[in-house]
Amino acid sequence: MAKFRIEAHFRLQEWVAEEKGYFRDEGLDYEFRELIRSSDGAHHVTQGQSGAFQSIEKGREANITCACHWTVNVAASRGHTKLFADAYSVAPSGIFVRADSAIKSPADLADVPISVGFQSGSHYATIQALESYMPSDKIKLSFDEGMLFSRMEAFFEGKSQAATLFGGPYYFAEQLGYRKLIDTTFMVGAMINGDPDMADVRKYFNALRRAQRDIDLRPELYTHYYKMEFPERFHAAMDTRRWGPGERIVFEPYSREVFEQSFDWIAKHEIFESGSMGSGSYENATVSMALA
Repeated sequence: MAKFRIEAHFRLQEWVAEEKGYFRDEGLDYEFRELIRSSDGAHHVTQGQSGAFQSIEKGREANITCACHWTVNVAASRGHTKLFADAYSVAPSGIFVRADSAIKSPADLADVPISVGFQSGSHYATIQALESYMPSDKIKLSFDEGMLFSRMEAFFEGKSQAATLFGGPYYFAEQLGYRKLIDTTFMVGAMINGDPDMADVRKYFNALRRAQRDIDLRPELYTHYYKMEFPERFHAAMDTRRWGPGERIVFEPYSREVFEQSFDWIAKHEIFESGSMGSGSYENATVSMALA
């Protein structure tokens, strides 16, 4: 039987569970890898209409990966993956500008290109956050700076006036003195890829539950793991002692109601072409340990 494949992805829980032996304690026969640091973040360098959905569409090797819940909903409805319905995450996120920027309020972002990832969490979250400040035709998004780490670096280099960042890059921008205009916190969905044994899925999430409790209790002991997720060229400037715990896993169901409301929101905002979002069937798109 093939080993259960784990890929560390933008959050601390996998690193804590790996280093403290929680996966092994559960009896999980697994292989663990990280992708950001070893690749120097190269796969985040995209341009135009290429983002989280497109990476899911191409196929992911790990048995469990994650992305914003909006994109996972559509990808699962299109048959590219299964949305894990027994837990979800919440990621701190925000729109940042330079400290000396003339942009002082979210309302000042009208007609200003904001760097986000195409059909990725920052794309949806930025629209959602700014709708109460301006009409939709005033919300301008730029996809040219790529995904998270590429977008962060481009923003630091002055290639964009504003950028939506989450997780470690969110804290890094704060540390370096960039000004946050508004929080855009969003939900993250877990995806089941391939056909793993659901008993292994249970072991994996049991280990993450232990890691989450550790982080909740003493977050300052674990923020150093962010260096495991960042390309090494940023390490010398990072003071992770100042950073928060990041994405938090919530061990509650991702319900039919949430799925349907999110799916409807995506359709109304025409983020995908009409007729291209798949079935929208919660039963067909999701998988649950309770039903395994």
